[in-house]
Amino acid sequence: MSSGAAWAEAFLEMMAVERAAARNTLTAYSKDLADASGFLAGRGRDLADASAEDVEAYFSSLAARGLSAATAARRRAAVRQFYRFVLGEGWRKDDPSRRVDAPKKGRPLPKVLDRDEVGRIIGAAAARDGAQGLRLACMVELLYASGLRISELVGLPLAALARDPAYLIVKGKGGKERLAPLNAAAREAVKAYLAVRKTFLPKGDAANPWLFPSRGKGGRLTARRFAQMLDEAALAAGVDPAKVSPHVLRHAFATHLLEGGADLRVVQTLLGHADIATTQIYTHVAGDRLREVVETKHPLGRRR
Repeated sequence: MSSGAAWAEAFLEMMAVERAAARNTLTAYSKDLADASGFLAGRGRDLADASAEDVEAYFSSLAARGLSAATAARRRAAVRQFYRFVLGEGWRKDDPSRRVDAPKKGRPLPKVLDRDEVGRIIGAAAARDGAQGLRLACMVELLYASGLRISELVGLPLAALARDPAYLIVKGKGGKERLAPLNAAAREAVKAYLAVRKTFLPKGDAANPWLFPSRGKGGRLTARRFAQMLDEAALAAGVDPAKVSPHVLRHAFATHLLEGGADLRVVQTLLGHADIATTQIYTHVAGDRLREVVETKHPLGRRR
């Protein structure tokens, strides 16, 4: 890809498929990126070749145009997420939005799910009746135990699971394969689900190759349908659905590993990130834990 427009299209596709973004969210992001593109065009630039100074000028223009703080913050967020995605794909070697400070929104950013919230969601998923509950619990356990992207989860073939596997072989972005570990809870959830998997097979399709088949079009469960079921489980668990998504579970996987002292390079490998800069976005929510490690483990940190 070479143009900002093509990159923006790929970014929106990722938001739709991997993060199961709602239609209204995708429409808003599309408008935000179009607004940024229009401003950059006036400077003889586009999203693909914008410099840090160009992006800084665009961000400054938002306030000058009299936009509300919320709208300006959303447009900044859209541009920042876009460039993080571009950096992660390796299309640019820098992030021109990184050096620009975000505006104060007057309220704290949403927090990542803590361990208790994740546990409650898993419990609520498992509490659903029969096969539906076993399938949903299995999917949530897999996401949280392995840090899979939602596209990777719903795209898992049945063949990815051997008998009582310790890990999955996942085909990620660009066709690259990586090992995704399974803890004991996830392995038990998989075994329980496999016993009822035939319940979800399309009629006359006993050879369906997907781990999570569906009678819907395409023969497998969609990312959007899973996101809906996850929202229902969050509600049942007493967790605000607005802070829950398939990507948030991947985020929780990475954050909780870092809080537990995992090496950033290990987390990068488990997430399947080509660039460690992409993995570093998870460190902001684990800041307290990382700061504690430096203060207690570093020789100078122990000095008084």
